[in-house]
Amino acid sequence: MVNDQRPRLSREQILRVAVARADRDGVEAVTMRNVATDLGVEAMSLYYHVANKAELLDGMAEVVLGTINAAVEPLTAEAAADWKPVLRKRILLAREVLLQHPWAPALIGTRSPMTLSLITYFDAVIGLLRTGGFSYDLAHHGLHALGSRALGFTQELFGSAGEQSDEEATAQLAAMAGQFPNIAGMIASESIHDDADPKLGWCDDQTEFEFGLDLILDGLDRLRATA
Repeated sequence: MVNDQRPRLSREQILRVAVARADRDGVEAVTMRNVATDLGVEAMSLYYHVANKAELLDGMAEVVLGTINAAVEPLTAEAAADWKPVLRKRILLAREVLLQHPWAPALIGTRSPMTLSLITYFDAVIGLLRTGGFSYDLAHHGLHALGSRALGFTQELFGSAGEQSDEEATAQLAAMAGQFPNIAGMIASESIHDDADPKLGWCDDQTEFEFGLDLILDGLDRLRATA
């Protein structure tokens, strides 16, 4: 009898290896062939578990979203009356997960919103708002106000800067100071990018993310109190 020493594959194993490849080299480096190489198998072996690359990418997004749900699940036991600090903590925990997978926000944004992981996440957010005194209508408005920030990242205004670095963009704007004095003045008076770590957006460092998050949560709290 021939002893088959080929490694046994599972869908979960394939997806986690694909996530590791994306973490290391970027999501563009995730191909069926590369993942198969990392697993030490032939590429055709993957197709028994993952139909194509689109399904592979869908699964990778689900792995990250599943990790987020696992990270925030313990918060469901915290006091409902303290909805704002609990929601804030929930969002920042989601962000911690995404910072480990900086490719994930863009991928999540291109996949179907009707996945079990996303529905699970947002159902819990709505439940937290409801037990904190929000009507369904105000909770609906709140989700729209938070947008992608509810999941721990933001779609930044200058997110499509392409290959241009922050330093190049800043120098270009400074060179146009005569034409755009307000932007030039802001750049001159603020060290906008000095300590930035824009892993999830062009200007999306932690300080800017939390600043915007707190503005939205404070505004929702005022609306809830007067509803």
